[in-house]
Amino acid sequence: MFVFGLAVVFKLASVQFLQGDKYKNLAEKQAVKNVTIPANRGNVYADDGSLLATSIPKYNIAIDAVVSSAKLFEAHIKGLCDSLSGYSGKSSAYYEKLIRKARANKDQYLLLIKDIGYSDYIRFRNFPLLNKGAIPGGLIVEQNTKREFPMGSIARRTIGYEHIDDYGNVTRPGIDGAFGVKYLRGTDGKRLKQKIGKGKWKPLTDANQIEPKDGYDVYTTIDVNIQDIAHHALLEQLEKYKAGHGCVVVMETKTGEVKAISNLGRSSKGTYYERLNYAVGESHEPGSTFKLMALMVALEDRVIDTSTMVDTKNGYKRFYGRAITDTRGHGEISVARTFELSSNIGLATIVDDNYSKSPKRFIERLKEWGLHNTLGLPILGEGKPIIPSPGDKIWSRNALPSMAYGYNLQMTPLQTLTFYNAVANNGEMVKPQFLKEVKEFDKVIVPFKKEVINKQICSKETISKAQEMLKNVVVRGTGRRLYSENFSMAGKTGTARVDYAMPDWKENPRYISSFVGYFPAENPKYSCIVVIHKPSTKVGFYGADVSGPVFKKIAQKIFTDTPIIDEVKTLEVQSQLAEKEFENYYELAKKYKTVMPNVVGLPAMDALALLENMQVKVKVKLQGNGVVKKQSVKEHNKLSDNQTIVLTAS
Repeated sequence: MFVFGLAVVFKLASVQFLQGDKYKNLAEKQAVKNVTIPANRGNVYADDGSLLATSIPKYNIAIDAVVSSAKLFEAHIKGLCDSLSGYSGKSSAYYEKLIRKARANKDQYLLLIKDIGYSDYIRFRNFPLLNKGAIPGGLIVEQNTKREFPMGSIARRTIGYEHIDDYGNVTRPGIDGAFGVKYLRGTDGKRLKQKIGKGKWKPLTDANQIEPKDGYDVYTTIDVNIQDIAHHALLEQLEKYKAGHGCVVVMETKTGEVKAISNLGRSSKGTYYERLNYAVGESHEPGSTFKLMALMVALEDRVIDTSTMVDTKNGYKRFYGRAITDTRGHGEISVARTFELSSNIGLATIVDDNYSKSPKRFIERLKEWGLHNTLGLPILGEGKPIIPSPGDKIWSRNALPSMAYGYNLQMTPLQTLTFYNAVANNGEMVKPQFLKEVKEFDKVIVPFKKEVINKQICSKETISKAQEMLKNVVVRGTGRRLYSENFSMAGKTGTARVDYAMPDWKENPRYISSFVGYFPAENPKYSCIVVIHKPSTKVGFYGADVSGPVFKKIAQKIFTDTPIIDEVKTLEVQSQLAEKEFENYYELAKKYKTVMPNVVGLPAMDALALLENMQVKVKVKLQGNGVVKKQSVKEHNKLSDNQTIVLTAS
């Protein structure tokens, strides 16, 4: 027993004096740690300064029920409970019982409220006892931030976010994800916390050791009005056709600035939400919208002209043992008409006749335009285009005629739109732009300028012919139902089969309906693409019926809500016709005071104003509108008070 006692004393001395520092440091590490305080992410704004995404600080308020002295605790417990009752509506007695129980159980962390805003946080700090701070009041404050989206679900996927799960996996979609690390994230702060048992930690003080520094603000190219128009136009059509998913992109022609982008997918409940960024990330066979690229290759190589005649047969033709069909036969028609009517046979014939012996010549022209490359977008997850070449696994003798009308290749909607935008932009291909600038308060940190991918994709002659054909698609082609006398549009319809290799396709056919183009047709301001996947074939599936109306509605509303106004060079412009009409009106008003003037030929509103402002009080009845064709009282007849004059206009 004596030896055992000596061993215990020796061990105690060893731990205290020889290994004391080691165990002391270990105890401190286990009991105290530096906790990261995340910085507020910068805000994301629309092009007009409207808020799209912001970080809101949220606070958890708890109390250390043990740290206060008995005298201080008893002096303020009643006031604290009354204040808590006034905030939550629960009784003061409820809170007093709760806090006294925590004090009796030596509870150093009792949560009082969770996820409150800054104003409520200040209110809690002024409650009795808590206003004494961490020591001796027992106040425990934990701050965190939450990302809020003032526009709700609109453009949610494009605006994006950064999410880190419990295993450290990071998800960064959209603009927030693309520019979060570099600009939005900011610098995290530090705060000391002490372990109080049961896996809980409390701050040692109510202030941070290192204050977090907020991230920069990002100003996007998104126009909130156009975004709202695009979102609801797409949503309405998806619901009508019970489609799987769809996307819309509206881009400013000259600059490539993306003014609206909406991506909606259907949930298991049948509702639609911003599920994935289909416009950026989903590569698929474009179908007939690719016919523009195929035809422009042939036009640029001068193997055809728009007036060249093509035999489209009766709507059925075999190429290398494989049949290609049209919705109906068109016979022998011009190249331009082939495009307007979207003849698969016509495009396959043009490409096969001129490139079957040298398919690389056709492919190389497409690659000159960069159609085989991604756009290099900052947004993560851009789909890779597939343009096959001879020797590739998916190449066959049928590859070339299939490519002519948009099969056996893949592109994303935004990649397709970028090419059409180049045609609208007279051949200059610009990179889609999502950001205008990065700012810290009012100071511009990084400006973003227009990026040109290709200064001139092809000759002006080919561009001019392509523009004319796209315009005629809407005037007299497959998109003629979209034609409007009020404003002009140009574009191409597309209806592509999808999942056609599946054995059940004939019983359950699936399509991708699309429309891509620009408006106005002359001096285009915006380009736009609409792609809708798997609309219900019971309702409709053709591009002109499903996607075309979305394009038209967007164009109409943009013209109505955000009219395109040409610059007025001078305000001193006078119309000779208007001047002459005013002089005639003025002369009549001076000459005729009590007798009937000749108002035939005057605008009805001018005649009405003239007669109602005479010295004689007459009653004027106007039938019709426009220009006065007939008056009931002859010229030079004397007028009397309350006499009725009838004017007939048309």
